[in-house]
Amino acid sequence: MSQFFIVGAGCGDPGLITVKGMDLLKRADILIYAGSLVNPVLVEASPAEQKLDSSKMNLDEICGAIRTGISEGKLVVRLHSGDPAIYGAIVEQMAVLAREGITAEIIPGVSSLFGAAAALKTQFTLRGVSESVIITRPAGATLEYDRIREFSRFGETLVIFLGTEKIHEIMERVECSQDTPAAVVYHASWDDQRIVKGTVADIADKADAAGITKTALIIIGEAVLGIESGFTHSHLYS
Repeated sequence: MSQFFIVGAGCGDPGLITVKGMDLLKRADILIYAGSLVNPVLVEASPAEQKLDSSKMNLDEICGAIRTGISEGKLVVRLHSGDPAIYGAIVEQMAVLAREGITAEIIPGVSSLFGAAAALKTQFTLRGVSESVIITRPAGATLEYDRIREFSRFGETLVIFLGTEKIHEIMERVECSQDTPAAVVYHASWDDQRIVKGTVADIADKADAAGITKTALIIIGEAVLGIESGFTHSHLYS
């Protein structure tokens, strides 16, 4: 049985971690968690003898803690926010450890992508509205070039991670109608969740007015409107 697990914590509400993920938390000897992005209730739920905040560690330190724990026969849980497959940077950790024969078992989590859809009471793939979801992020310190402009031309649901602080720039670059619905969802599923709705033309100003500058998702597309989007019924219920 593996002694190293990468676990998705879910998007905020501690009840959204999987049953398997919670079981591992409660059995962990060493817990390495993603700082304030993980609900502290989950960190407190683990009796781990060592709890490390990875936001204060670099890659070598994180991998070193995992390596040491494995060598001592400990059960190590690396707790990521949301689902580790979405901007989780897990492959670079696994690549370092794989050189030493250490492999991870990955336990999925509920991404903030889905937490935001739940908060908006919609579905991002909606018949007659959007058949696809495009997940992306803006260029920045760790990304030289993004494709937000190109992606916005498809007319599908566009979900932008890690972009709230650049929301004015993003809205100036997208090439869809100015009256296209848009939303910003802050801390999806957390107790302090906030939702701002508008259009491409005004969502940036509305987010500013609400004081939302980080830890939020930007969603662009008709699917934001949910039951008011003009969707058509699926064959399932026809």
